[in-house]
Amino acid sequence: MSSFARASNIIKKYEGYSETAYPDPSTGAAPYTFGYGSQYYPDGTAVKKGQCCSQQKALEYLAHDMEIIEEDIKRLNLGIDSSMKEALISFIHSVGWDAFLYSNLIDQIECENWPGATAEISRWIFDDYDRAIGGLINRRREESFLFLEEIKDVALASGDILLKAFRDYAASPRHIKAIRRLEAQLNPYILAGFANDFILDEYHIDYLESDRLTSVIDNWT
Repeated sequence: MSSFARASNIIKKYEGYSETAYPDPSTGAAPYTFGYGSQYYPDGTAVKKGQCCSQQKALEYLAHDMEIIEEDIKRLNLGIDSSMKEALISFIHSVGWDAFLYSNLIDQIECENWPGATAEISRWIFDDYDRAIGGLINRRREESFLFLEEIKDVALASGDILLKAFRDYAASPRHIKAIRRLEAQLNPYILAGFANDFILDEYHIDYLESDRLTSVIDNWT
């Protein structure tokens, strides 16, 4: 049985358990998936429509899937630590081996550009219609944190959504509207904690100016 507990926990959390095989969401047909994201039995036979598996079998199939991915990673000789390996196992289980193999992630790892590697991981958050999916955002965040767990003093990944927003912020009506919409949806205690962590009072925010910005947004919309 596999000992990749951290990778397994991420996969189980975001894949969820399905007793009955379900089709590819974009096609309504093969490949079929059941258990914790398994599309093949350990003997290599593809999962078919209507087939079922118990939760115990699902765990066995997942362990086998992770072992296969680990063997494929080993053949690349990437020189990664155990945390990176488990992060990649979860990531590859999600996007597929071919997508990983032909992405820029391997290049970033070979160059030991760890922030660049997590930025590449963070790019894989979209569905077939190029819409960001909340569950994928959270999963990629957990995979990125796990990937960097054994690295000391590493810069934050430039692919993180909020970091990119701060970096690219230009006070345009569209930027302001997007930020205010996000702020309105956040728990006020989370906002208060962020304000304290970010030391916003050092910036001496001019609330009159903030009101003028609100007026601009109202007129623009």
